[in-house]
Amino acid sequence: MAYQIYPKSFYDSNKDGIGDIPGIIEKLDYLHDLGVDIIWLSPCYPSPLADQGYDISDYYNIDPRFGTMEDMERLIAEAKKRNMYILMDLVVNHCSDEHEWFRKACEDPEGRYGHFFYLRDKEEGKLPTNWRSYFGGPVWADLPGTDKQYLHVFHKKQPDLNWENPELREEIYKNINWWLEKGLGGFRIDAIINIKKALPFRDYTPDREDGLCNVNTMLKETTGIGAFLGEMRDRTFLKYDAFSVGEVFNEKPGELPDFIGENGYFSSMFDFNAAIFGQSEKGWYDAKPITPEDYKNCCFEAQEKAADIGFLSNIIENHDEPRGVSRYIPESDCCPESKKMLAALYFMLRGIPFIYQGQELGMENTQFSSIAEIDDISSLDEYQVALDAGLSPEEALKVVAGRSRDNARTPMQWSDAPNAGFTEGTPWLSVNPNYPSINAAAQQNDPDSLFSFYKQLIRLRKNPVYQQTIVYGILEPAFRKRKNLMAYYRRSDKTLLVIGNYQRQEQSVTLPAAYKKVLLNNYADIAQDGTSILLHKYQVLILEL
Repeated sequence: MAYQIYPKSFYDSNKDGIGDIPGIIEKLDYLHDLGVDIIWLSPCYPSPLADQGYDISDYYNIDPRFGTMEDMERLIAEAKKRNMYILMDLVVNHCSDEHEWFRKACEDPEGRYGHFFYLRDKEEGKLPTNWRSYFGGPVWADLPGTDKQYLHVFHKKQPDLNWENPELREEIYKNINWWLEKGLGGFRIDAIINIKKALPFRDYTPDREDGLCNVNTMLKETTGIGAFLGEMRDRTFLKYDAFSVGEVFNEKPGELPDFIGENGYFSSMFDFNAAIFGQSEKGWYDAKPITPEDYKNCCFEAQEKAADIGFLSNIIENHDEPRGVSRYIPESDCCPESKKMLAALYFMLRGIPFIYQGQELGMENTQFSSIAEIDDISSLDEYQVALDAGLSPEEALKVVAGRSRDNARTPMQWSDAPNAGFTEGTPWLSVNPNYPSINAAAQQNDPDSLFSFYKQLIRLRKNPVYQQTIVYGILEPAFRKRKNLMAYYRRSDKTLLVIGNYQRQEQSVTLPAAYKKVLLNNYADIAQDGTSILLHKYQVLILEL
């Protein structure tokens, strides 16, 4: 199983308030104890941090904030000693406007590096297209010192790279292979659908009063991304037997086998079905909250789609999402039992389970008393969108607070020491005030803790007796029509039933047959009468039938 680290917030070894690579090395034994096999690091390359490292100014180096290349090489080596592998983030839809390529494009737009980007002649009062960037505003900005504009579907400091140019692609493949030669286990591939644009560029029907349209409108018209992704696979990952997992939000119907099938572009791709549920073109303020039934249906829809094709990577949170326990559990019901239930329900799905740092402790969304406390650029944009839609500042803050990416980026809660044991300095982002009660030190040696429950899940997945069933077995939904009950079979050489009571009220279920063994239970007991089981509030069971 895999574990995602957001380096800036994981562990600070040098007291400057920022997590770093030596800090990760210090905590490798913690991860090994948990049962981690793969560690994915969010970007730690040099960056001006306009988008927290997803704006890379040098693909061949480590940002001094996080350490040195020697530190990275030591991390790779120390992880391998523990039979763990390091993944880095591959961010190649765009670079930073402080990257050498972009600086040279500004100096000579018609030269070699000008063709590494999408440049268009500037027309007074008119944009090349009316697409809206993911962070708000037009996707076009003036190319400094020229009469041209450049495309950026994210932040204006993140110019899009022109994948239509084979010279650009060669540079990217060269860099990927350079890292794999260092012993990297592979990559998580960021925002990869965006590398292919619909050509020729054109306007689309506006969807807000700003006269712009969501950039996804253009992406729906794209064709031919497979040529790029297949070439990248063959020239890089395949040569090194590297693991690759794609951030893919919107593949087209029927394309899943191309992405994760037998000869797919990637080893796996994330299931974002629940993460994107309820999204609105209007903005976060208009998003629909997700219910237990919605969550269940999102999981099963994704599982059914990928069933005979390949492995999804399953998550409840990451660095771009609010905390899973705060999103998928009703606020008044967030407790140790419900957190364990959610853990088991997602972890036992077919696919590769990913844990985001602090998830194994049940870290929750933080508290914001003012928009000034928020660092995330997408949250700041959505706050303004909500205000423009007529929400009061208090209402807009509440909307943003529930969905902000900063919820997942608060420092890791290691102990009840000052700053949650993350740093002896001043943390770059405020620590969640609940750290005295939710932290690693309090949970590691507690057999009833969420940390111990995750350890049990991981050990069960790796148990030779059940591994074939849990890793490779089919998934078959059970009791599908029962409200607030999420249950499914995992079948191979054995049959397991995973069943969770997704509500605070007790719920009675009649099993198809008596069970042989209880493999996991988030309560100390099972209330039963023959094959009928009375599930407690948020009780989850993994049964061998």
